[in-house]
Amino acid sequence: MTPNEQPAKEQDDKEKNAWVEMANYFQLAVVFPAATVVGWLIGLALDHWLHTTWLYILGLILGIVAGFVELIRTVTKNSS
Repeated sequence: MTPNEQPAKEQDDKEKNAWVEMANYFQLAVVFPAATVVGWLIGLALDHWLHTTWLYILGLILGIVAGFVELIRTVTKNSS
């Protein structure tokens, strides 16, 4: 590899890393609300099936917790 090719390769690597990082944060923007909605929907389904009126709140809370767990995992993975 010639010295002229080295900076171009480093530039490509930096650009690729920027896209990978942007994809990771976009993943958070999708996963967090999706986990919340899925938890809520599971709670609603259980409410309907078991004839209760409070399980949707439990599903909503568990979905939010799942979203935060994924958020923490992604942030700690990117910071190390």
